[in-house]
Amino acid sequence: MTLSNAGSVLATLTQLTQLNRTSVLTHRVKDLSLPEFICLLDFITAEFQQFLRALEMINHEALETMLEQVMEAFTLKIGQLLQAERTTIFLVDGDKDQLWAKIPSGEDNAAKEVRIPLNVGLAGHVATTGESLNITEAYNHPLFNPEVDESPGYHTNSLLCMPIVSSNKKIVAVVQLLNKAGGVPFDEEDEQRFRDFAASIGIILETCQSFYMAARSQRGAAALLKATQYLGQSLDLEATLRLVMDQARELMQADRSTLFMLSKDNGELWSKVATADGKEIVEIRISANRGIAGYVASTGQPLNIADAYKDPRFDPTTDKKTGYVTRNILCMPVFNSGGELIGVTQLINKNQGSFSTSDEEFMRAFNIQAGIALENAKLFENVLIEKQYQKDILQSLSDAVISTDMQGRIVTINDAALGLLGCPLQQLTNRNRQLWEEKLTNRYVWEVVPIEHLQVRLQDSLTTGAKHYIPEQNLMVGLFQCPLEEIETPNTPPYCQSHDDTHLYLLAIPKSDDPKTYSLWNENHDNYGSLGYLSKQQVQPIERSINLTVNPLTNPQGMVRGGLVVLEDISREKRLKTTMYRYMTPEVADEVLALGEDALMQGSKKDVTILFSDIRGYTTLTENLGASEVVSLLNKYFETMVESVFEHKGTLDKFIGDALMAVFGAPLALKENHGWMAVQSALDMRWRLAKFNEPRMRNRQPLIHIGIGISSGEVVSGNIGSHKRMDYTVIGDGVNLSARLESITKEYGCDIIISEYTYNLCRYNVWVRELDKIRVKGKNQAVSIYHLIQDIDTPLNDNTHKFLDLYAKGRQAYMNRDFSMASIYFEQAYQLEPNDKPVLIHIERAKHYQNNPPPDYWDGVHTMTRK
Repeated sequence: MTLSNAGSVLATLTQLTQLNRTSVLTHRVKDLSLPEFICLLDFITAEFQQFLRALEMINHEALETMLEQVMEAFTLKIGQLLQAERTTIFLVDGDKDQLWAKIPSGEDNAAKEVRIPLNVGLAGHVATTGESLNITEAYNHPLFNPEVDESPGYHTNSLLCMPIVSSNKKIVAVVQLLNKAGGVPFDEEDEQRFRDFAASIGIILETCQSFYMAARSQRGAAALLKATQYLGQSLDLEATLRLVMDQARELMQADRSTLFMLSKDNGELWSKVATADGKEIVEIRISANRGIAGYVASTGQPLNIADAYKDPRFDPTTDKKTGYVTRNILCMPVFNSGGELIGVTQLINKNQGSFSTSDEEFMRAFNIQAGIALENAKLFENVLIEKQYQKDILQSLSDAVISTDMQGRIVTINDAALGLLGCPLQQLTNRNRQLWEEKLTNRYVWEVVPIEHLQVRLQDSLTTGAKHYIPEQNLMVGLFQCPLEEIETPNTPPYCQSHDDTHLYLLAIPKSDDPKTYSLWNENHDNYGSLGYLSKQQVQPIERSINLTVNPLTNPQGMVRGGLVVLEDISREKRLKTTMYRYMTPEVADEVLALGEDALMQGSKKDVTILFSDIRGYTTLTENLGASEVVSLLNKYFETMVESVFEHKGTLDKFIGDALMAVFGAPLALKENHGWMAVQSALDMRWRLAKFNEPRMRNRQPLIHIGIGISSGEVVSGNIGSHKRMDYTVIGDGVNLSARLESITKEYGCDIIISEYTYNLCRYNVWVRELDKIRVKGKNQAVSIYHLIQDIDTPLNDNTHKFLDLYAKGRQAYMNRDFSMASIYFEQAYQLEPNDKPVLIHIERAKHYQNNPPPDYWDGVHTMTRK
């Protein structure tokens, strides 16, 4: 039985679905009789079978050759029907505005792809206008272009060029016929004969192209899914680089692929590629603003180049060296999740044809996944680097540091902690070190570090986030050297049964209820067979004096994720040496230590020079900085200033906020002139400060200015305090005067002021000017003070010489009570240096005394009213 007006059921459903009228089929079916319904099912089944066959074709690997075979067959048959010597079918590539065709070439007639722009030649004109062209004399036609309209080595006489239109009236191809047989031109009958079958060919070509595009999209999507699945499986950066290159080449069916990573620090693109023999991987680097990859890296825009040798950005040098021929290139940017360019993928020579717009879309989607994979790999690499960096920092610390998990079990322990527990690091073999790490890691820290208060403090820190500092704790452990004869006994623990080493060092912990009995690793003695518990005589007892610090480790959200136990060994020898190294060079410290601790503990009188240095406007400088920024700034500043002290054999006495105090000539007397050494240190500080301020000036940050006061004299030097809390310092009038001079640098606007006592020690080595004669607060004796200008080896310019001469004459007239002449000299000096504060001070004083003469006992001394 037949069903009237059945038509294409699926086509009808498609149209109705687009019109949102899908219920029409339901109404149509409900009134059908059984035979009619069976007939309708037969129609639908037949159409679904057609769709299944179409899907099978799309998934079939041979589909890509179907279009070529159809083109080859049609080309041959059209040439036969219209008696043309040469026939070419150009397909329209709308994505690239090109015409392309496969033309036999070479002895084996292998197909070669040819592409021409849509706006060039006769074929291009027909493709863009849809007009047919029948030309009897090709060379006389203005649109004829021999480069694209004529085969190489062939002469064209007559030419017929006609469009092929799809079902929706869109031009899908152009047929070009050259030289009709017999030497006669093509006529209207030929044109009509072509039109008779052109519509059918158009639909067939349209269908083939649709299947071809669908098949390519299907396989591309599958390859993209496979590639992205692979990319998510690696966190190793080099492995990810290779995966990206391999998957990109497979996805795009290219001959070669390269992934360049962008290094912003040095403006380079780098990659790792295999050598010609494939035996090793080498790194290559190119400038990030040159060539094809450099253009993409600089602009962030993709490049799809159909003919590399016609692009001026392409460098053919490598091709010439290797004999390789680069035909086409697809170069695409790779961005991270933040939209920042991190690399460039470059694909060379697509296996079939050139890279299309759909290839760009697939590669863009692939590069998104590649960017995520590379970012993850880079982050993982950074984590590993940071982990190693933290490990290196941990190992470099002189204090014992132990990190724990939330239960108090040891996660990491540095060498200083092993040494604190008695581990002989210098004598340790790799096997013995491994034993210590295995025995200590993952143990409760209080089990192997028997310090009172440790467990309670750590558990409180892990629970509440509290910080604890417990000074002067005692640590008692023992070191047991496992003898060779014990190693060979049957009951010895497995780790002792080794003939590679002559002995092993083991940690022994005293029992809490019996300090004279030791247990290996604080474990059950039954595990150690004949070794059992050890007496105090069997171990080397180790006693330490410890400052204990317990802090929580927190995550970025402030939540506690572990604990940090820091053990500062304040045992006498280390305490003394550590303290000494803080304020003097290691060489001087070693000399002092060689004299014995009493050399510091007992006070002694010494002739020294004291230097005070302070930052000007410290409050203003730091008011807009955070606490960490202030600490960082001060640390960098003090680091270079202390180097200046140490280089001139000074001793750092102390830091006082943003100020420092240094002593030259104590605790050990200097062979050199201590006054001259202090002055050289001050001049060096001035030079270092200028260098320190250079980057701050470039970054428009506030500049640091300092004031330095220097004086010499007799002081008492020694350690003030107890054996456990000692502080080396010097006491005396010279110390107080140096501090006063540093303070009054503000009033005189000079950066370095020295007292007459220091000046007398080095007067032949420096350029100075006498600033004033002052009486500091709390003292009756007046002292001359000098502005330190420069060392004598640094020549002064003529202007400075003239200024200093006028200033000196002004000072002499001033001290002789000739205030009018003093005013003249100081006014002349003012003309040379109008911003010099000492000149302004003396001009004001001279004018005052001209109007208000001082009493007869006036001696020119200026009394300071502030400290």
